[in-house]
Amino acid sequence: MANVLSKTTRTLVSALFGAAVLLGAASAQASDINVSNARLSLLPGDTPGAGYFELENAGDEAVMLTGADTEAFETVEMHESSEHEGMAHMHSVENVEIEAGDTFSFAPRGHHLMFMERVVPLAVGDSVEVTLEFDGETLPVTFEVVSPTSL
Repeated sequence: MANVLSKTTRTLVSALFGAAVLLGAASAQASDINVSNARLSLLPGDTPGAGYFELENAGDEAVMLTGADTEAFETVEMHESSEHEGMAHMHSVENVEIEAGDTFSFAPRGHHLMFMERVVPLAVGDSVEVTLEFDGETLPVTFEVVSPTSL
């Protein structure tokens, strides 16, 4: 009986150690992402806002930004603006890959977050907590509310 218990204990300890290693690896990936210059451009009224920021992947592997969320807006989507034959276009994107060692910019007339259906009143100078989602991992980021004229 003692032999069975010690084998069960060893199996349990081994499983817990493996889970801890996996959790450590998951947080290491999120910790390799640096976010800077996070701004939420906000027009007056209930119009959508646009989120701009830089993502730096300081890790050894590519990471995939898959979405964002905030309590300040009902919906947050990733979009890309482009121009074709003199016409401006915007479409949603499912994800953005940031290669190891690269920086990716969410900027006017390019990739951006669309913040739609405001839930709380916001003004220039306020801060909005946004959670960026990377393949099951999350990274909280504080966005400063700015005027579109400041971009």
